Amino acid sequence: MTSYNKKICLIGDFGVGKTSLVNRYVNNDFSEAYQTTVGVSICTRNIKIATDVLIKFVIWDIAGADRLTTVSRSYLSGANGCILVADGTRTKTIENALELKVAVDVQLNNPEMICLLNKHDLSTDWEVDNEYFSYLDSLDSWQMTSARTGEGVEDAFTLLAKKFLDHAKE
Repeated sequence: MTSYNKKICLIGDFGVGKTSLVNRYVNNDFSEAYQTTVGVSICTRNIKIATDVLIKFVIWDIAGADRLTTVSRSYLSGANGCILVADGTRTKTIENALELKVAVDVQLNNPEMICLLNKHDLSTDWEVDNEYFSYLDSLDSWQMTSARTGEGVEDAFTLLAKKFLDHAKE
């Protein structure tokens, strides 16, 4: 069996659900209590892709910020990929995510990345309409997720793993 270790960084504004997404993905759990990440939180999960490939994700949940700081840049160092998270109930977090994406692309030389529009369970409260979502989808691979219900979470991480596998085959 072929195995890979991949450092993945979750980035995005405060309160978009990065920690909740990681908790849902790693522990299949969700807490209603807001959990502020101070600095970075690191955890791991193995994902089997195909019958003969195992990817160990080392997931770095980086404290929320609307821009890269000296500290967050150091956390990103050596990352193989990123998950960019925005909150559909706050359009400003999407605008900030798009700016973060540019900064991360420059720092990490266009890493494998997926972009998540989180809190889909609150879609009736979203500030994002279908037209804006179509625009985002045309820019990159945006997925809708809900850490609360688990919707799209497993699929998002699997998509990132498949991107690594496709890149390894090239």
